[in-house]
Amino acid sequence: MPRMNDDVAAALDELARLTKVDEQDPNSFRVRAYEKAARAIESLSDDVTEMSANALTTVDGVGKSTAAKIRQYVDDGRIDKLEALREQYPPGQLELLDVPGLGPKMLALLDEVLEVRDLAGLQAALADGRFADLPGLGDKTAENLAHAIDRMHLASKTRRRPIHDVLPVAERLVADLAEVPGVEQVAFAGSLRRFRDTIGDVDLLVTTADPAPVMAALRDHDLVSDVVGSGDTKTSVVTRDGLSVDLRVVPAASLGAAMVYFTGSKGHNIALRQRAIDRGWTLSEYALSDTETDEVVAGATEQDVYDALDLAWVAPELREDNGEVARAAADDLPRLVELDDLRGDLHDHTDWSGDGRNTMEEMVAAAAARGLDYLAITDHAEDLRINGIDRDGMRRQRRELADLEDQRGDLRLLHGAELNIGTDGSVDYDPDFLAEFGFGVASVHSAFTRSVADQTARLVTAIRNPAVNVIGHPSGRKLGKRPGIEFDLDAVIEACLATGTALEINSNLHRLDATAEVVRDAGRAGVLFAISTDAHTTRELDNARHGVTQSRRGGLPAEQVVNTWPRARFLDWVEQVRSG
Repeated sequence: MPRMNDDVAAALDELARLTKVDEQDPNSFRVRAYEKAARAIESLSDDVTEMSANALTTVDGVGKSTAAKIRQYVDDGRIDKLEALREQYPPGQLELLDVPGLGPKMLALLDEVLEVRDLAGLQAALADGRFADLPGLGDKTAENLAHAIDRMHLASKTRRRPIHDVLPVAERLVADLAEVPGVEQVAFAGSLRRFRDTIGDVDLLVTTADPAPVMAALRDHDLVSDVVGSGDTKTSVVTRDGLSVDLRVVPAASLGAAMVYFTGSKGHNIALRQRAIDRGWTLSEYALSDTETDEVVAGATEQDVYDALDLAWVAPELREDNGEVARAAADDLPRLVELDDLRGDLHDHTDWSGDGRNTMEEMVAAAAARGLDYLAITDHAEDLRINGIDRDGMRRQRRELADLEDQRGDLRLLHGAELNIGTDGSVDYDPDFLAEFGFGVASVHSAFTRSVADQTARLVTAIRNPAVNVIGHPSGRKLGKRPGIEFDLDAVIEACLATGTALEINSNLHRLDATAEVVRDAGRAGVLFAISTDAHTTRELDNARHGVTQSRRGGLPAEQVVNTWPRARFLDWVEQVRSG
């Protein structure tokens, strides 16, 4: 995927977000046009840098005005309209849009009537009753907003951002800084490397004999708005959207120690330092050293540090002080999933349903190109009225998929559906029609605020339905937007173990659902999981890497992931679940 396409899509998404506020309408023509164009550029295989404005208008979803803005961004690194809106609406005000239930019209009302322009101001207005006095609102709305702020930890002392906002920025910086002359290695560390759901700031580590050029490259980067400080070994900057980034230059002989130090949580690092002390050593970001002689014991690689401390390798995603050091000392850590372990993808959409962008043929070809052995097509079922497929449509799609499988002969193609879990746990279609499918994913798409008891019963009922092989994105959360349902995990685990039903690890960075905590607890109980992309475009099949990383963060053994299994074993499991 050309990198400029990603940058253009990000700029269009920001333009859409700012336009929502400016026009006080999340569904205005311009907002929808920018959003549609962003998705079109994301899924475009051609490099936008090589396309004229006229050529861009031939892309479905890109109009003449938007094409001109794309060309301006490619040519000048800016969009005039975007720059003007950035000046008008500061980041603090835009962060209010992250509060569920707070839309652009209410944002304008808060600004005009209460002069509230950031989260702290909103909390004050909620606490002293001024918000509830606004026209058309009241105590219940205030209560719901306060609860949403609390559940999503939006008001933590250190502002944290959803990983989907941070990872692309970090990967862009790493890629660009790696091209600076003299740079030997560059990587990000910190909570981002541990793959936390939310990130406070980004730590970058670089090895180079000449720090000056890489420091200048970061200071002058087009993503950077402010330079907080810059010296010989460290530069701190703030990106245009307020993300703090620290770059440290370390000697190559210290890179391993620095990666250990800046990656691990506080508790993990304390446990490592105690093992060093027990051996008469000290562990710092520079090296593992003998306390008396200052002789370096290890430091060039992370593996050297863990080996010297008599520990098995601890994957970065596990370094959270959840018992991983003790298990490493006992050589009791599981073999975690690697991307190459995945043999299939079990949750994929096509243009048969309203939100898929690629044809069935294109999705299958893309899966084959990625080396997969089996694929489940799971377009939305009829109860999702906007995007769902009716019964006749499903039967036609099933016949076409069977023909495609026969024509290709390289993948096992399962015809399934993403079923909607109703408030009572029921799913689309009747049992006889459901039995015609070869696979089933069932997901919550509505009624997110019901009680824990209601949501638990809802999930358990769906798990017990033989038409359901996998519970898709179990909580239904969207990071930074929606906290998802709350349920009794023990009851869900019990139902999954009784039926063989798997829980999904949804690879979309906006979901990463099941959560790492659910993966950890359910995985230890023996529950099976599926790592699926929920792809709506061919490009989104690449999101499998995020699902793999989420599974690793939960410490999930590879053998409990059903789509790492050989085809025959996987198909046996599918039939066992569906036979009840």
